[in-house]
Amino acid sequence: MTPSRSHPPAHVAPPLRRIAQPAVRRLSLYLRFLEDVHERGLATVSSQELARLGGTSPAQVRKDLSVFGSFGKRGLGYTVAELITALRSILGLGREWRVVIVGAGKIGTALAQYAGFRQRGFSVVAVYDNDAAKIGGRWAGHTVRDVAHLESDAARERPDIAVLAVPAERAQGTLDRIVRAGIGGILSFAPVQLHVPPGVTLQTVNMAAELEILSYALANRDPEDGKEHRSDVQSAPLDKPASRSTRHSG
Repeated sequence: MTPSRSHPPAHVAPPLRRIAQPAVRRLSLYLRFLEDVHERGLATVSSQELARLGGTSPAQVRKDLSVFGSFGKRGLGYTVAELITALRSILGLGREWRVVIVGAGKIGTALAQYAGFRQRGFSVVAVYDNDAAKIGGRWAGHTVRDVAHLESDAARERPDIAVLAVPAERAQGTLDRIVRAGIGGILSFAPVQLHVPPGVTLQTVNMAAELEILSYALANRDPEDGKEHRSDVQSAPLDKPASRSTRHSG
């Protein structure tokens, strides 16, 4: 019997586990694939199918899921609706996360206009900048606020996550302001190494590094079949520390 979507299955362990970032990324991929097959009306899915879609192995799928509980039955696979409910709980998607964007430039604009955030439970509640020409203007459905008011606004509105989309030279100072505002999760698009105190989680999106990963994959394709060696590309990140990090490279 499929459990209610509003409550995780009783056999799921509490999601307060420290696992490597690549494993969290795989869980997110599994969830998207499961939601897709659920929309197509499939009731069960095998570890082989999840592995194929996620570019990994069935053993890795089982290992990733076993950290959080017991799922699936041998020979029958996983119940799609049940595993969706469990993964949403594990990934913290059972609630709304209030997001502020700091930096009303091109990257910030693109992020604020992305409808997928709200669909996943991430609600953009405010946009900030220090440019007098932008402050007070309408921007992606929001009135741009002066970043100098971030601390006082945060004390009242209690945002959970800040997206940092400012130039490198302003990034650390702006991040320090975000920390003073009491915001515990920061997603940075600044191409620079940043530092946060204990208790604050910093996740950095380094577009240059992502392109370098692609260039490595292309340069190391198997000449016989034109495919890169996935094990070579993916092996290094598996030893990364868990997602809760107080220092992160830009």
